[in-house]
Amino acid sequence: MRLTRRFKIVALMFCSGMLPLAAAQEKRPHVQVRGIYGGVPDELLAQHQTLDACGINAIWMGSGSLTAERVALLREQRTRVYAEFNTLHVAGYLKDHMDAAPVGADGQVSPPPKGWQGICPTHPGYRSFRREDFRRVLRDFELDGIWLDYHHSHASWERDEPDMPDTCFCGRCVGQFARETATDLPDEPLAELAARILSRHADAWFQWRCDVFTDWVREFHAIRDQTRPQALLGTFHCPWTDTDYDGALRKKLAIDLKAQARYIDVFSTMPYHARFGHASDPAWISRQTSWLGKHLGIRGEPGERIRIWPIVQLADWGENVPLAQVASVLDHGTRLPATGVMVFHWGSLRRQNDKAAAMVDFYRAIQP
Repeated sequence: MRLTRRFKIVALMFCSGMLPLAAAQEKRPHVQVRGIYGGVPDELLAQHQTLDACGINAIWMGSGSLTAERVALLREQRTRVYAEFNTLHVAGYLKDHMDAAPVGADGQVSPPPKGWQGICPTHPGYRSFRREDFRRVLRDFELDGIWLDYHHSHASWERDEPDMPDTCFCGRCVGQFARETATDLPDEPLAELAARILSRHADAWFQWRCDVFTDWVREFHAIRDQTRPQALLGTFHCPWTDTDYDGALRKKLAIDLKAQARYIDVFSTMPYHARFGHASDPAWISRQTSWLGKHLGIRGEPGERIRIWPIVQLADWGENVPLAQVASVLDHGTRLPATGVMVFHWGSLRRQNDKAAAMVDFYRAIQP
């Protein structure tokens, strides 16, 4: 797209009231990071622009797509490089290790909800597999940080109607729960044990599951400290509050935010407003970020150890995100206590020139 056409479009949107002009012009010195998730934006570079000229100073890409050449290119662009690391969603592992499949409350292997395949969090071989790959990524690439992704139980929550079965009630998990919580369980079939646990020991069970997932984070933190201590440890996670869906963050997804905060440097909530049933309400983004800040005691002030950098939806996934919403989405994504933001995702935006241009205009405008 020629720049003159882009500017005409944005100007018309301002005049029609579709973009919040004051927000787009406001400098936001508290915003340290203006990023893109989804790889190197070659299309922007092909226009003979540096990423810095586009207001972009950070790129996230999947750990499997990292190459020395891509990292070097981003370094030349003076851009921070962050990797996304899949923890509990490497479904291919089950091909040769079916004993790692999560077991439902009926005592049977739980079908993948809406096609989303999780892994049993206590499977020692799988945990070792992810631990060593995490170490390899940090060792082999000069990263500014690494973000945990899919670090939750066997559930499909990235949608307006989440599907969250109760898992994992395999013999290994149930036995470990009984030992570590000193819970006396009879010798009976797994389905009966699951019913007993959920009716009589539910709170202990939910907390134990959260503790298992938190211990993974503790171990990743230790590996980061040993391998590349200057890198940030971040996490992409569900944007719900602790009361949404009857406390599903803890009860269904096994996420204990306060416990994980001991090891996490950056929380990147995923408030995909269009995907999660808030297509006409971008302000939902800042409301969720505000809740997280209050929950964890993060204000977005200089010197705080823990930061909030949400990843916001500009791509069309679920409901479409119209061009008219781009500035509003980024406005709400960059409000305190957030001190950084990234957009989801370049794979879609590279084919939507107008939205990419609007993103660049916003990023440029808020630069200190």
